[in-house]
Amino acid sequence: MSSITNLSVKQLRKAAALKEKIQSLERELGRLLGSTAASTATAVPRRKKFRMSAAAKAKISAAAKARWARIKGKAPAPRKSKGKMSAATKAKLSAKLKAIWARRRAAKK
Repeated sequence: MSSITNLSVKQLRKAAALKEKIQSLERELGRLLGSTAASTATAVPRRKKFRMSAAAKAKISAAAKARWARIKGKAPAPRKSKGKMSAATKAKLSAKLKAIWARRRAAKK
C-alpha cells in the first residue's frame, strides 16, 4: 500500500469519491436496519467506569488495617535493656582485672 503523499491528484479524487460512496451506503444501511451504521462500525465500546460502594471501601479498608496489624504484631519485640552493674560489682571486677594484668606483667619480667 502506498503512502498518501505518493498518490497523484487523480488517485486522491478517486479515493475521496469512494470514501463518500462508502459513507452514503453505510447511512442507507443504517436506515434499513434502524440504527446508524457509522456508529456501529466505528464506535469502540467504552468500558463502564467502575464505582465502588462505601460499604465495599470500608470492608477493604478494614481488611488492610487488619493485615497491617498482623504484620506489625509479628515484628520482633524491642530488646530489653541489660541490667546495669552496681558500683560495688564494678569495683570488684576492676580490682580482679588489675590483679590479673599485674600478674601477667610480672610473669613477663
